[in-house]
Amino acid sequence: MESARVVRLGEVVPITYGGGEETRFLLRAEDTGGSLSCYEVKMPAGEGSVWHVHHGTDESFYVLDGEFEVKVGDEIHKAPAGTMVFGPRGVPHSFYNVSDRVSTMVCTMTPGGIELFFEELSEVLTRPERPGWEEIKAVGERHHISADRPQGGPHGGPPVTAAS
Repeated sequence: MESARVVRLGEVVPITYGGGEETRFLLRAEDTGGSLSCYEVKMPAGEGSVWHVHHGTDESFYVLDGEFEVKVGDEIHKAPAGTMVFGPRGVPHSFYNVSDRVSTMVCTMTPGGIELFFEELSEVLTRPERPGWEEIKAVGERHHISADRPQGGPHGGPPVTAAS
């Protein structure tokens, strides 16, 4: 790579998954010699990722707007705007928008290449017939990501019940 890569957010076509979430890849592995991928995530209120593990990549989450909870291992970290959370490879994690509106974060994966997973996942989730969990899980496994079947509630775990 011998020159700068300039990306304007408005020129990046978002990847969608059949709901309100959008992912825009600002830097792809091919732009960085494979060293990283950088992407913006817009997540609707009350939504988030499943509990999952990246076996060969580290992931960082920088919250730009709104508020997330980011669970890494057994710890849940409150992440309002201006917060960075690091999730090391091999450690289960998830994120959840606890705000009452769309929240936005920028994520970085090292090394790069996660965009190939998101593009394949989008193809599966946006087709007319709804895929089963095993098909969704297989997409992750092809990209060295393990995930547990969603159980409901934040972070893909059991539903959270209010203490009386």
